Amino acid sequence: MHMLEVDRVKVDGNIFLGLKADLPDAPPLLALIGGKGFVMCGYLNLEVAERLNTVAAFVSGVKSFDDMLNAEVKGATSKAKSLGVETGKVLKTVIGRLA
Repeated sequence: MHMLEVDRVKVDGNIFLGLKADLPDAPPLLALIGGKGFVMCGYLNLEVAERLNTVAAFVSGVKSFDDMLNAEVKGATSKAKSLGVETGKVLKTVIGRLA
């Protein structure tokens, strides 16, 4: 059976909406959503996020919210970069900028 998990994820006093969807024969789809923007797993199409003018970033190789927070940012839209979300930074050190 496939599951959808919706959770509150607290990081340094900030609360993010965590979404995890189990997918058939594939890693889960994960997202952390803050008031200014969001971070997704590698399923995020960064070109579309940029075209839609969103504050978005992605991490890859993750299967849980903890994995996401400890992963390096692999890409970010220009709006996310303007807030200080930089490629190569560990997500938990910059996610507060999306709160």
